[in-house]
Amino acid sequence: MNRAFAAELYVNAIAVAQEAARRYAELADRAAQQGNCTAATLFRSLAQNDERRLAVLRRESAGLELPLLEADHSWHTEGFGAAGDALEIALRAEKAARAFFEQAARTAADPAARTLALEMAAEECAHAALIAGLK
Repeated sequence: MNRAFAAELYVNAIAVAQEAARRYAELADRAAQQGNCTAATLFRSLAQNDERRLAVLRRESAGLELPLLEADHSWHTEGFGAAGDALEIALRAEKAARAFFEQAARTAADPAARTLALEMAAEECAHAALIAGLK
């Protein structure tokens, strides 16, 4: 696999997973406070999933020199309040991450990098489907 492309892919995947784990934990706490046990359970599960994914990504990228992150993978949480807002914010973030990794897959020069990007895109797609199921 092209090491430079892989490093770029990993630095972005790590940023996506870090932000998602942090935000899902926040959303889980807020949903629990609002008495929405279903959303709280889903968000907590997604936070844990992203924490595990983050550990895997860090382990897989340990031998690479990761570049500085150039993209912004922050979740935009302005106006966040009701449970519906939380679902919309999470869904928007998952769709943006999926689009990023799909674009990476389209531009990947070698099959291994393309496979890695497609795996990440599929994971984001699965998360989006779970969230959409609560809407």
